[in-house]
Amino acid sequence: MPSRQAPTKPGRVVEPPPRPDKKPFDIDEVLGRIREAVRHFADAAMFALAARGHDTLFEQLVACILSIRTRDEVSLPVSLALLQRASTPEALARMSPEDIDALIQPVTFHEAKAWQLHAIATRTRDEFGGALPCDAQVLQSFKGVGPKCAHLALGIACGHEAISVDIHVHRVTNRWGYVQARTPEATMEALEAVLPRAWWVELNRLLVPFGKHVCTGTRPKCSTCPVLSFCRQVGVRDAR
Repeated sequence: MPSRQAPTKPGRVVEPPPRPDKKPFDIDEVLGRIREAVRHFADAAMFALAARGHDTLFEQLVACILSIRTRDEVSLPVSLALLQRASTPEALARMSPEDIDALIQPVTFHEAKAWQLHAIATRTRDEFGGALPCDAQVLQSFKGVGPKCAHLALGIACGHEAISVDIHVHRVTNRWGYVQARTPEATMEALEAVLPRAWWVELNRLLVPFGKHVCTGTRPKCSTCPVLSFCRQVGVRDAR
């Protein structure tokens, strides 16, 4: 009778075996190399917005909602167009959901997001006096706002040390073998246990362009990767 493998914690996977051809994993060295490698790539959308002056918590939350299931190349100009029209809760609440929808048509699920943004603006105006508190629980009390958007908006707008895990952060950190988790939510929990706090906010800023251009979902560019000597290449089958 075959032996049964011990059950793993939900959301976790079995740690991959050591790779004798790889250096011991040094997260500071790895992220330092990636910081240099992504300098010439476009910044992630929410960081790009903040650099253009749209750095309030409300603006960052709006931009994150628009970015859900939408490429930065689409969500960034849409966010700019909407925030140039209405950058405060009061201004956005005065718009109808239909008017908001007309401005955000290119993003995925635009109609649902228009109603969602109008509801957030109205509640922020009426319940919080027009200024969102820097509180993750408050942000996640809005329909459709999860830990990723709450943490990223808080990190950029409020300077909170919080890890935001999107598909790129999830894929890259697990491919490295730095964490072992099946879902973005489990990856966030695993990263909170091992990642030095100094990297918590910047991690998303670095790994979004790195994941889009180097450590891609299919056929990652391992041959030119600046951290190949550290990466365990977990699950990589067809690298370039």
